[in-house]
Amino acid sequence: MAPSRIQPQRGSLGDRSGLLLGFGDQGAGSMGRLTAFTEMMAAEVLKATPTNNEAALREAKRGILDYLASALAGREDAGTIKLLQAIEAEGGHPVAPLIGQNKRANRRQAALLNGFMGHALDYDDVHSDVRGHPSSVILPALFALSSGREISGKCFLDAYIIGVEVMARLGQEVGTASYLKGWHNTSLLGGVAATFAGARLLGFTARETQNAVGIAVSQAGGLRVQFGTQMKPLHAGLAAQQAVQSIEWTQQDFHGIDAALDSGIGFLHVYGGKATDEAVQTALTENWGKTWRIAEPGLWFKRNPFCSAASHGADAALELAGLRLTVSEIEKIDIVFPPNGDAALIHTRPKTGEQGRFSIEYVVALALLGQPFTLGNFGTAAVSLEAEKLMEKMSRSYDAEHKPDAQAIPKGRFTIVRLTLADGSVHSREVCVPKGSPQAPLTDAELESKWCESAPVQHKADRIIQAIRGLENGNMSELEGFL
Repeated sequence: MAPSRIQPQRGSLGDRSGLLLGFGDQGAGSMGRLTAFTEMMAAEVLKATPTNNEAALREAKRGILDYLASALAGREDAGTIKLLQAIEAEGGHPVAPLIGQNKRANRRQAALLNGFMGHALDYDDVHSDVRGHPSSVILPALFALSSGREISGKCFLDAYIIGVEVMARLGQEVGTASYLKGWHNTSLLGGVAATFAGARLLGFTARETQNAVGIAVSQAGGLRVQFGTQMKPLHAGLAAQQAVQSIEWTQQDFHGIDAALDSGIGFLHVYGGKATDEAVQTALTENWGKTWRIAEPGLWFKRNPFCSAASHGADAALELAGLRLTVSEIEKIDIVFPPNGDAALIHTRPKTGEQGRFSIEYVVALALLGQPFTLGNFGTAAVSLEAEKLMEKMSRSYDAEHKPDAQAIPKGRFTIVRLTLADGSVHSREVCVPKGSPQAPLTDAELESKWCESAPVQHKADRIIQAIRGLENGNMSELEGFL
């Protein structure tokens, strides 16, 4: 079904006699200059062909495989079962596949559940520019919008790469201020980025794209206070669903403002707290296509089901675990971050493994106790008494003067784990570039191993790998048939 064509609205970017929103108010900018970031980004999104870039194409395929591995790993999560029951009770026109469930639902329901599953175990990719999880929002939305339509694999890959690009660019502008204030960037930015991607997928005009983004912006949200609960992965599902809704409502000729990123009361200013100035324009609109952020700095694929902010400390603790110390030998453990480097790790004394996904103390305790980072150790069960006892010896501190490795990811990030023993000796390890990050990436073999561990049927797992490898020359219906 072709998208409905939107007629120009008075005052919209489609009607050049209308007024573009400015810096400080709803009219011409108080600084005497007009902004049009929504319009400029829509133009870039619609003309870009990122699959022409070999590195971007390769990482997009890896990203799809990693997302599917993460979603299948979460297919039996308690929250997944609850949402599946709610969808079945709600009913609807079954169009899009529910990954790993052998069932279909309407597009919005599929985006919701598939987004939740992808993020259910915090096993999915992250991006340092986003400070969040791109693929578990963007891909569920694109899978849902592709279902029942003739969509080429190349078109799908272009849309996915563009979605990551938009989310990363928005993340650079909004990320630090909003994140530290308490917003969850996966949902705050993800629905907007996935809407841009969906508009590209379905061949929207620039005006339709701007309208859909305007609808998406008013649905953005999600708070970090939910980390360690089932609401955290639901943020990804809701953002994916919101993108599908924004696309579908635009097809129904439902109107929102088409300059939603702009002005002193627009998205960028409200959540980023910045004037929409020349620096913002540069970050959002310049150098499109020279490189793609899905490849540079790149997606970060995980081998462990916990927050990536704990990965540095996990690797440091694993090195120290080689000392084979007993709990009684350890007097205290100091874990050192740069200021705000632990903002996502909101639980210092977690009660369950689920909360432990967002606790550096729990992750370090497991490593030092020789307990593996398995899905079971990050479930709903209570943490062990042994881990609790070791965590009581831990404290966090912050060092603004410490200079990490130049390759540190995210930039300036490090974690030092320092053990002081009962005999007075001190053992310390610092990690700036954890395994799985773009500077120390998982190999294709390691990523495929993660996929095979999650996939329920081996012969289907092999066929999906082959379908993804040749996706730019195929059709999305071929891949969808395996889901």
